[in-house]
Amino acid sequence: MEILNNFSQIEVESPVDKIIKQIRDLITSGQLNAGDRLPSERKLSEKLGVGRTHLREALQKLEFYGILKTRPQSGTVVAGMGIPALEGLITDMLGLQGRDFKSLVETRVILETNIAQLAAENRSDADIIEIENALNAHRVKIEHNQDAVEEDLLFHLKIAEAGKNSVLNSLMLIITPDIMQYFKKHNVCGEGRAELAVKQHERLLQHIVDRNPDKAGEALKEHLREISEYVKTLKDGIKLNGNGSLT
Repeated sequence: MEILNNFSQIEVESPVDKIIKQIRDLITSGQLNAGDRLPSERKLSEKLGVGRTHLREALQKLEFYGILKTRPQSGTVVAGMGIPALEGLITDMLGLQGRDFKSLVETRVILETNIAQLAAENRSDADIIEIENALNAHRVKIEHNQDAVEEDLLFHLKIAEAGKNSVLNSLMLIITPDIMQYFKKHNVCGEGRAELAVKQHERLLQHIVDRNPDKAGEALKEHLREISEYVKTLKDGIKLNGNGSLT
């Protein structure tokens, strides 16, 4: 059995990754430039030979990271960043899919604790409205027993925006989607977690409203305590691969 340890699992590249890499290559080669408009989803899916579901997932992920932008009346266009920045961002984004899930969660706890404290200190009234709207959207999905991973993510991102630290906000955008993707596929925290998360979100928001950084930070740690305990049970070398499963 010892010789078996010298082998490693073969990771099959997903259609989504292949689409993202092709767009990266077009940007790097200068065939796609900032402001260029992409063809319609129908034309792209036919040209690439993939289903619209895979194409849409790739485009949504690129848009989430700010590499693509959707403009009314204009469709999907390449963001106004330089080629080196775009190419590097896509490369980093793809690389994150194979990183250590435990490290991602540990990093998230550190980041979000500070973000929650900053939000309590720096939030505006407009920020509170945005966070409340995100919380309400999350609550409605949970009450109707619907998947609410995206709404959960949006709530945390709105708090990051309220913290008024662009670097921390960018780091959140990088690490959180992969964590949420894992949650969605593996039901990490078990039954009843969704309802509890809503209540914890409510408490966290109240401390931000009250401008209490210490309590906001503690509320965030409590909110992430269960997933923090979960990753401690993962063995060294267990990683999250490109299709969202443990290897």
